[in-house]
Amino acid sequence: MHRELNPRLTSSEISVVWSSYMNNSFSICIMEYFLTNVDDSEIKSILEFALNISQNMLNMSKEILKKDNQPIPVGFTDEDVSPTSPRLYSDAFYLYYIKNMSKVGLSVYGVALATSAQADVRNFLSQGIQASIELYNKTATVLLSKGLFIRPPYVTTSDSVDFIDKKSYLGGFFNLNQRPLNVVEITHIAANIEANEVGAALLTGLAQVANSKKVRDYCNRGKEIAKKQVQLFSSMLTEDDIPAPIAWDLEVTDSTVTPFSDKLIMFHTTLLIASSISNYATASAASLRTDIAASYVRLTLENAQYAKDGTDLMIKNEWLEQPPQIPNHKGLAKE
Repeated sequence: MHRELNPRLTSSEISVVWSSYMNNSFSICIMEYFLTNVDDSEIKSILEFALNISQNMLNMSKEILKKDNQPIPVGFTDEDVSPTSPRLYSDAFYLYYIKNMSKVGLSVYGVALATSAQADVRNFLSQGIQASIELYNKTATVLLSKGLFIRPPYVTTSDSVDFIDKKSYLGGFFNLNQRPLNVVEITHIAANIEANEVGAALLTGLAQVANSKKVRDYCNRGKEIAKKQVQLFSSMLTEDDIPAPIAWDLEVTDSTVTPFSDKLIMFHTTLLIASSISNYATASAASLRTDIAASYVRLTLENAQYAKDGTDLMIKNEWLEQPPQIPNHKGLAKE
């Protein structure tokens, strides 16, 4: 049996390890700041656990890149965070933030595992998945104990099994009598309401503390987009007499002292947008009502344009670190 010795990393493996390094170097900065401004001991233990995960994953990704002779990214360092800056968010916000970021970790590491062959990369990603599961469960337990967990709506369902036998179930753009939402559609709508509420609160704070006016304006624009999308998703539920979930105590203080560099703020914002676009793509595919699926597509286009404008701003300020790039063979051939 042929056994490959010292295999190189594939393009997808380089991609996920490089991205993990960037994301965890950023996360360490965030957690260090949150930890200096937390009062509740249970929430502090969650933040410490999240920080430990990011530090371990950062070190593992660095070793994998070094072993393959890949350059180590710059990422984010102590220069991008001022942990002693005044509090910007409430303790409850920290829990909601960690809950949503652990969900992102589960999704990203899970998808990446299915594209990886090398054993050390698979082990790295498996540990990331397990750590994200444990972080989510710890956070959910504390949210529940404090009465802060945002549960999806309770609904009454039919007591028999049925099959779709009419195309009208799919609805249409001009259908004035749309069928009620099903539980799959409700699940995605509720999850996207929560994600946008947390995102709006996050961007409210970042808009207060960013140094550059263009970055402040960009964060404010994102906040308004998130609030508008919350209203749209909430109306989808209330039209069927389903209460829209509401996050509690997403308090933002009046501090204007920046704890983060503008480079980190913009990276954070683009990370949120990427997560949102991924969520909407999944929700659109799972929604059988045509009007709902179409809404997700429209919102995705809006978010994609917002993301492009953010990328342009980062490039202009030389804040966007380039992912590993293959040689330009066509260009080399002309030299």
